[in-house]
Amino acid sequence: MEHILSKEEIRRKLKSNFILGLTEEQANERLKQYGKNKLADKKKEGIIIKFLKQFNDFMIIILIVASIISAVMAKIEGTGDYIESIIIIAIVVFNAIMGLVQENKAEKSLEALKKMSAPVTKVIRDGKEMIIQGEDVVIGDIVILEAGNYVPADCRLIESFNLKIDESALTGETVPVLKNADAETKEDTSIGDMVNQAFATTIVVNGTGKAIVTKTGMETKVGSIAKIIISDETPQTPIQKKLEEVGKILGIVCLIICFAIFIIGIFKKIPIKEMFLTSVGLAVAAIPEGLPAIVTIMLSIGVTKMAKRNSIIRKLAAVETLGSSSIICSDKTGTLTQNKMKILETYGDTEFVLELGCMCTDCTISKTKEVMGDPTEVAIVNKALEYGINKDKLYEKMPKINELPFDSDRKLMTTIHRIGDKYRIITKGAVDVLINKCTKIYQDGNIKNITNQDKEIISSKNDNMAYKALRVLGVAYLDVDFISNSKEPDTESIEKNLIFVGLVGMIDPPREGVKEAIRTCKKAGIKTVMITGDHITTATAIAKELGILRI
Repeated sequence: MEHILSKEEIRRKLKSNFILGLTEEQANERLKQYGKNKLADKKKEGIIIKFLKQFNDFMIIILIVASIISAVMAKIEGTGDYIESIIIIAIVVFNAIMGLVQENKAEKSLEALKKMSAPVTKVIRDGKEMIIQGEDVVIGDIVILEAGNYVPADCRLIESFNLKIDESALTGETVPVLKNADAETKEDTSIGDMVNQAFATTIVVNGTGKAIVTKTGMETKVGSIAKIIISDETPQTPIQKKLEEVGKILGIVCLIICFAIFIIGIFKKIPIKEMFLTSVGLAVAAIPEGLPAIVTIMLSIGVTKMAKRNSIIRKLAAVETLGSSSIICSDKTGTLTQNKMKILETYGDTEFVLELGCMCTDCTISKTKEVMGDPTEVAIVNKALEYGINKDKLYEKMPKINELPFDSDRKLMTTIHRIGDKYRIITKGAVDVLINKCTKIYQDGNIKNITNQDKEIISSKNDNMAYKALRVLGVAYLDVDFISNSKEPDTESIEKNLIFVGLVGMIDPPREGVKEAIRTCKKAGIKTVMITGDHITTATAIAKELGILRI
């Protein structure tokens, strides 16, 4: 419910300080009170319990009963022939050991994966910024959020500057959410629309912010998901269901046949003891002792092959589930595609378009030339680098002094730069909106008044790119002598009388190997379905390229 409270109400409720943060003493007390900021694991079972659970199968139980009966018969007949009983028990034990070994190997691999990620967090304590382990974050901590950071816990934002957070790990929505610390939300607001909140396990992709921690560990939104996973029992796989069904049928049929043979023998006046031993022997002979062993060996081979392809399978029987699939449904963005936009086309003076476009972004470039930020903006900056245009070097000549962040109502983003004693306004965004803000057009190094014919050509180019499933952005600029010193300049006075420069068309390219995987699925008789919220034109173009849709 923190999203409906004001920042001051949250501060009072959590007894914290926005400027000084918590004291070390307060943090230690809260760590003892609430525990570590980490997700709980499912209670681990001892190796003996795991071993005994391997026998929890109808077919295995039948084999054990058969071995006991076989031993009892050998004892009654006085033959001392316990070889069959020993073989059956050996098969059962071998089956259990194989299952136990595979399960332990998979669990160790999963533990190793968990240890690979140990995020740290920047917090304010005793008035000082410090970096601590994510699991040591407590309720009331003031957290500093920057591009590339994981959000360590559920937080209420207290400051935000063009802060965008990738919440796909929690909501499945791959488009980063623009956050606003001052936004007011209603009680029934969904997680994806809580723009004044940040949630554990999500990633900051752009901008900066500060937040106060409201929930940690298992009390977070992702913690509630973890609770469901921990408490939920794993359903039986198709092969387990089939083997159980086969076991039941064999057991029932054997009992019926044995009973029928026993009754027939009694009618023929054969001694009861002899008929009993005959019936039991028939039952033992009818049970396929080698079936569980053969199934276990084959599943183990399958799991080993999957492990070589970097796929960890915890339960042996689960590998067969893949072979039972007839339809595979997959999300598009980030699964079938890379979730990394790439510019394929430009319209206008390419170098000038890229120069202006990369300046009108909030991306950062690392020393290794890795660009971090919103995928759309990263695509522009990367394309500019290919042309030898470096955003950081441009900023040295034309420093950014102000910004009008993108919002869904304006569909535009604007940055303001100082050039000597003048200023440059750069705007990028939706073409249909931007074109109406322009009174001039830049063509072949010249600036002229924009005509209706120019606008029709631009609209046509925009439509052509969109038809190819490209996401299109327009770029414009204006050089002025004076800019207001206001921290929040008026968009109406800034975004007008612009000079249109050009378009950039980008696409989220398919992941490597996806086309081949879809082709393999089709050969195996598996139907592949792509699930996406994209426009039908974009979705159709991607589906055709991947081979999912054929017209």
